[in-house]
Amino acid sequence: MTANPKKHHRLGYVPIGYKLLSAFTIFIILLVVVNGYVTNSMYDTSMRKQTRINLQGTLAQIKDNVAYKANDMTRISSLLYDDYNLVQSLRSYDTGKDNYNRMVKTIIPLLEAAAKSIGFRQQVAIYVRNSTVSEVYPNQPYEIYHLKRILGEDWYEQYPKERYGVTMQWKQIENDEAAGKISLLRRIVDTTNPLQVEELGMMRFSVGLADLFGSVDSEKTGEGSGLLVQDSEGNTLYSSGRSGGGLESPDVPGSSYLTIEDRMEPQGWTIVAHVPMTVLGQEAKKVQSFLIGACVLCFLLFMVAGGFISRYFSLRITKFVAVLNAFREGDLHKRMTYKGKDEFSQIATALNGMGEEIEALINKVYLTQLQKKEAELEMLQLQINPHFLYNTLHSINRLAKFGENERLQQTVLELAKFYRLTLNSGRILIPVSSEIEQSKAYLAIQQIKYGSRLEVDFDVDAGVWPYETVKLILQPLIENALKHAWAGDRIHLRITATLEEEEIVYRIIDDGMGMKKTKLRDLLDPPEDGASANGYGIRNVDQRIKLQYGPEYGVRIFSRPGIGTTVQLRIPARKRKVYGALSKASASADRSA
Repeated sequence: MTANPKKHHRLGYVPIGYKLLSAFTIFIILLVVVNGYVTNSMYDTSMRKQTRINLQGTLAQIKDNVAYKANDMTRISSLLYDDYNLVQSLRSYDTGKDNYNRMVKTIIPLLEAAAKSIGFRQQVAIYVRNSTVSEVYPNQPYEIYHLKRILGEDWYEQYPKERYGVTMQWKQIENDEAAGKISLLRRIVDTTNPLQVEELGMMRFSVGLADLFGSVDSEKTGEGSGLLVQDSEGNTLYSSGRSGGGLESPDVPGSSYLTIEDRMEPQGWTIVAHVPMTVLGQEAKKVQSFLIGACVLCFLLFMVAGGFISRYFSLRITKFVAVLNAFREGDLHKRMTYKGKDEFSQIATALNGMGEEIEALINKVYLTQLQKKEAELEMLQLQINPHFLYNTLHSINRLAKFGENERLQQTVLELAKFYRLTLNSGRILIPVSSEIEQSKAYLAIQQIKYGSRLEVDFDVDAGVWPYETVKLILQPLIENALKHAWAGDRIHLRITATLEEEEIVYRIIDDGMGMKKTKLRDLLDPPEDGASANGYGIRNVDQRIKLQYGPEYGVRIFSRPGIGTTVQLRIPARKRKVYGALSKASASADRSA
């Protein structure tokens, strides 16, 4: 029977990890308590000053929010103020159809755009001196009145003298106060002569106080506080919180308020905050709560750190597990570095040796699979060459039979050129230039056969010349097009080669009869019963590309009946090796011959 390992421990035995953890705990408790006491004292001293700074920052943020909305309305009014078309329309005394056109095409669209160009609701009204302009009454986001309606009104008669582009006024006029609104007032002037300003009318942008001063919220400055917005004359425009119920008689007897003001220019408004001193006490409690939480958090973090230190020796086992997991995931290069003369060093040595042996065995198997893959590529390629040779010899036989010696001689020369490029010292990978030359040699043979019925264009990107490709992948696809794509007595082929994002993309494009979707699917993925042999050459090319480069590359076909077919080949762009220069020189010699 196997003995329980726990029985080997002596009575009273305390692991060193527990001893370290106990000493560490005592030290951390003392450190956290002393640090918390000192920190709380420092915060208590600076709390009032910091609270005031925070409130000033909050008030500044509220002011910025209000100023943003006010400036947005000012910007919209400036667009109307400087609009040349509006000024010209108000200067014109057209009547009848001309008046209707300027109202519909100029004045009303401008006012509608101004009324809707801000994220909150506003009412735009203009008072024009030109009596030929039609008036538009309420129930619209805009209103148009004649200026005579406001002659004698105090707010109009007391409006400041015009300074071009500067004069404007925020004021509650007419029924604004009862409706809870405020208006931005500006003149409409003739801007064609800034030195002699002529008044054409007045603009009035009315907006709700709640919309404009919505960010003036007493909750932002603390419970029991109040916020006021006052105009330049000290009148209260808007209030929030305790300020609405009167600050002179707070609910808590003997409590005092901290008052902070921030003035807004150029509107002339002043935002006033009244914050009860009890808020400062609340902030102090928040800081104390934060310090207590921070001390508890630090204690927990230090205790966790102590736990990790006490488990120092367990980390050694973790290192071994990490190496084993790396082996399992395929990273056999990972090694264990351990210094010592104990059992752990012996395990590390054995583990490293095991990794080296497994890596060597895998490399051996990989080389075997690679050789098998190359043999499969050669076998697939050999299946193509006899097929092409048979077809070409058949064409030569027909030329000889009909006594066409010149075409027969040209066919034999192009066939010899094709096979000289194909043999290529037995290499599977050849320069792109050689593959293009092979295709041209094949098409030259076919053009001898078909004459003017076959038109061919090559469009090869110069950027593909430095790269290599699997040989004999274009010719089978061109041959397939010439065999199946005819739609009548002529056909046009276009062969392209382009460099697209680290990939070489070949395309064989024909204007033939096209194919249905079912036939397209059967070409690359034929039925298991093998009833149709169509697409053998296409599948052969696709298999060779996938064997060489991987399953993400290969052949794709796009076709529509009656329009034509495009066969696309994608391979990675890989630089040619040393023999690539020799192959290119050979191809150049062929072209010059």
